[in-house]
Amino acid sequence: MSKLDNKIAVITGGSDGMGLATAHLFAKEGAQVIITGRKKDALEAAAKAIGNNADPVQGDISNLADLDRLRDHIKTKYGRVDVIFANAGGGALGPFEYVSEADFDFTINTNLKGTFFTVQKLLPLMPNGGSIILNTSVAGSKGLPAFSVYSATKAALRSFARTWTTDLKERGIRINALAPGHIATQIMRKAGLSEEQVDGILGQLRQQVPLGRLGDPEEIAKPALFLASDDSSYVSGIELTVDGGWAQI
Repeated sequence: MSKLDNKIAVITGGSDGMGLATAHLFAKEGAQVIITGRKKDALEAAAKAIGNNADPVQGDISNLADLDRLRDHIKTKYGRVDVIFANAGGGALGPFEYVSEADFDFTINTNLKGTFFTVQKLLPLMPNGGSIILNTSVAGSKGLPAFSVYSATKAALRSFARTWTTDLKERGIRINALAPGHIATQIMRKAGLSEEQVDGILGQLRQQVPLGRLGDPEEIAKPALFLASDDSSYVSGIELTVDGGWAQI
């Protein structure tokens, strides 16, 4: 028997990187996976690669109308959601003194507002005993240059895992945070850093990480599966750090 047989799982930001790797694994483990993303072509390609167990729903988590449409689609087609992996995130990175209001709003709206309302709007569809996973980051507990707003949003998501654990304790819904270190994705380039800046940061990171390398998206998918499944039935309110030891030393 697979770990997620007959489960309905939503993965935001499921068209690439950690979200896509997790969607592949959840589907392999028996879940019907609903993936979201902003770009229609990338989302449909991801769903095709995953197979019949993937259902793509285009949308931006910072847009509440898109979240309403996602909720209505799931309610009509499936009637419930057993697992939410609130993975979508990003933002604009840059030195503190150069962060614009637009950069600030984009990062807050994507990571903080988007995650908050994703969970709030899908929660009525979740049966008692469901699992919610928030994608945080080791950036939420480290002082990284050019990450000030991004890091603050990730620290706030860690706080959500604590407060929602108490808010939802009567329903037996488990809320946990998953904190990746630096994983081999395109997030820094998407956030506006130049190739020179990315190369410099990655060079430093490889020296700082005890395991001496970046993580692979599949190395996030496996802990996400643990938190989604009954293997973690007595785990709630934690932040599980997956970073090669970077934030631990």
